[in-house]
Amino acid sequence: MVDRCYDYAQAAKSAGRRIVGIMCEFTPREIILAAHAVPVCLCGGSAATIPVAEQVLPTNVCPLIKSTFGYHLTGKNPFLEWADLVVAETTCDGKKKMFELLGVTRPMYVLELPQKAEDTEALERWTKEVRKFAAHLEARWGVQITPEDLHRAIRVMNRERRLRRGLADLMRRDPPPLTGRQLLEFKSIISGIESDLRHYEATLHVLADRSGTPPSVSNGPTRVLLTGVPLVHGAERVLELVEEAGAVVVAMENCTGLKPILEDVDEHDPDPIRAIARKYYHLPCSVMTPNTHRFRVLRELVTRFRPHCVIELVWQACLTYDIEASQVRRFAEEELRLPYLKITTDYAPADSARITARVEALFETVRAHRRAEGC
Repeated sequence: MVDRCYDYAQAAKSAGRRIVGIMCEFTPREIILAAHAVPVCLCGGSAATIPVAEQVLPTNVCPLIKSTFGYHLTGKNPFLEWADLVVAETTCDGKKKMFELLGVTRPMYVLELPQKAEDTEALERWTKEVRKFAAHLEARWGVQITPEDLHRAIRVMNRERRLRRGLADLMRRDPPPLTGRQLLEFKSIISGIESDLRHYEATLHVLADRSGTPPSVSNGPTRVLLTGVPLVHGAERVLELVEEAGAVVVAMENCTGLKPILEDVDEHDPDPIRAIARKYYHLPCSVMTPNTHRFRVLRELVTRFRPHCVIELVWQACLTYDIEASQVRRFAEEELRLPYLKITTDYAPADSARITARVEALFETVRAHRRAEGC
């Protein structure tokens, strides 16, 4: 997927299209596509770029931020080097301050995110912010974003979300036709690539007739719901450790999984920017307060995918997810009645053996429970 994205971005750049780097699912890709630009995720997933970043950033910043900034310092991310603009989303404090350093030498636009999830006025402010973003792209590059451009981009992104939901729904089967790691490979760092969408459609067609039953009574592998921080390209280690221990991750609630694709943009709203803003503001991220929508999503995913346990991944120094984890534990254990394990780690593999031991202990508990329940 990344190799194809490289070829696509290189060709687009050569053809005169602008590259827009983003680092958060709150950035509305429809606005970028409507401006005839290419939205590319810049989130760093490599441990190799962290040491150089720690010469500037504190060590107790999350590895995603340090890895991304390390790419900035080393110049080893071609997508960042091609970027005509980087969108700085004001989500966590670490990102905001890192963006200040990035913006010294990189073209930057700050997209301010209100964080009162259930406040009507906050949504109105966010809608104005999205309109300002569209106006900035128009003024910056001398382009016009028409309603037709917006509706076309909305249809493309809705199609992408529907197809990715279809792929995710394959994991409801017992056994699933894919591993969680294989499913994650379908997450592109560039949105709206037609060849990717056709590939999704072909995969769904191939897998449509494979046997499988709704997950009810099964003696198969432990089914895991993974929640927490995103698994960006290069940082899939924990997912791999979980599945190497004999499980299958049937649902990923995080930003590289189901969270950003559960809701589509209303294609019939006469104000397309308002419709776009509304969809993106509904993302149940831990930076929002209160983040009650996350628990509604978790409940729905448990009903649909029937996991045997919940594993939460938290990057070290990711304070919002780390603090919210106590609520997720209570919700999983007391309401969902599922065993829960929290894994706090970074990108370095030094603790892999310890993580494997904890995961295997969780799965033994799950197997004992399933034996006791006769399933």
